[in-house]
Amino acid sequence: MNTHYQIVVLGAGESGVGAAILAKKNRISVFVSDNGRISNNYKDVLINNEIDFEELGHSEEIIMQAQEVIKSPGIPDDIPIVRILAKNEIPIISEIEFAARSTNAKLIMITGSNGKTTTTLLIFHLLKTAGLNVGVAGNLGESFAKQVANYDYDYYVLEISSFQLDGMFNTKANIAVLLNITPDHLDRYDFNFKRYAESKFKIFQNQSKEDALIFNIDDEIIASRISEGNIPSQLYPISLKENNINQGAYLNNNEIEIIDNKTSINMTLEQLALQGKHNVYNSMAAGVAAKLMDIRKETLKQCLSDFHNVAHRLEYVSSVHGIRFINDSKATNVNATWYALEYYEKPIIWIAGGQDKGNDYSILMDIVKSKVKAIVCLGENNVPIHDAFGNIVDIIVDTNNTLDAVRKAYELASKDDVVLLSPSCASFDLFENYEDRGNQFKIAVKEL
Repeated sequence: MNTHYQIVVLGAGESGVGAAILAKKNRISVFVSDNGRISNNYKDVLINNEIDFEELGHSEEIIMQAQEVIKSPGIPDDIPIVRILAKNEIPIISEIEFAARSTNAKLIMITGSNGKTTTTLLIFHLLKTAGLNVGVAGNLGESFAKQVANYDYDYYVLEISSFQLDGMFNTKANIAVLLNITPDHLDRYDFNFKRYAESKFKIFQNQSKEDALIFNIDDEIIASRISEGNIPSQLYPISLKENNINQGAYLNNNEIEIIDNKTSINMTLEQLALQGKHNVYNSMAAGVAAKLMDIRKETLKQCLSDFHNVAHRLEYVSSVHGIRFINDSKATNVNATWYALEYYEKPIIWIAGGQDKGNDYSILMDIVKSKVKAIVCLGENNVPIHDAFGNIVDIIVDTNNTLDAVRKAYELASKDDVVLLSPSCASFDLFENYEDRGNQFKIAVKEL
């Protein structure tokens, strides 16, 4: 095995293996290093592509000779090998940064604490329906790098997390979408909200006057940053509160108006496929992006009215004796859960908990007090939920698996109640990821 590589990839998941495939295609010597065990499917890909790799540890002598390191987004910056790389001033970039160098496609990038997956898939649906040659990647599906290696798309719609933005320096979004900024992943930012917000603002770095920034002007953090100026791109605000918008989207009585170049498209809230306050923002952002891409009015309206939302986000599972079960496993932060609780009018049995990321539950107090009749905790450490809600919810019970959580919620619920899995927390204490948590929830409901 060679011991001198131009690029070392840390992490052998979807992102890392995709980056390695692209490097191999570009005839760049590459080595993949994973501190854990590499899953068999990714190991097979590496072997079939004749890519050198290691697992269950990092070989410092190999990694430190790299010209550049591509770090997978799930790897924190404070682990020893990353600290040593930084100390030795070896550049560390994200897979997104690496892949963007190898494509001339137009890039539409979406970020936000909540709603980015839905908005990404909705924009992709709009462009695909319009007949454009488009791929969707980023924080979902096949990695951006793998798609750049294997396909020749003219456009990419990319869901971008703050972790991916942290490793992006020269990449530019032709259209950037900034949905909202609320506390999330603060454990990765030393519990410093300002640092987290600054990561999100990197979505519009490197933009010029030919590029567009679609942003939620109702979000105070975003509005404050926009007011500071120094943003050369064309600005397209979206709002449910303001209607003095010349380009962007706003709510006018019961209609959203998407406006650009003095032409507008109007749709009533009832016509939108995605219901709920948070989804109005998502539909507005996607509509503005599509209008900037010159998507026909008829196609735009059709897509906003027929889109099917992503699994694990307010996903109806089943009704059992009049009790509705809703899978919102993708709600991994407090703000996402607020939107879920706000959406339902019936009494709620709330299944919550998991790996706490420094959650501040204060914004949920009023809505929990008015809507939640019982809480079923699902996690290894449920103390934060008891501490937060013990004085306002009479019934709080502990479980550590989905089967028990669903059965307990069913026992506590009455006809016409809603059992809502909306954890507010990451899933990694008991599950592989939020999809695994949501799928186990759906299986448990069907076993009732």
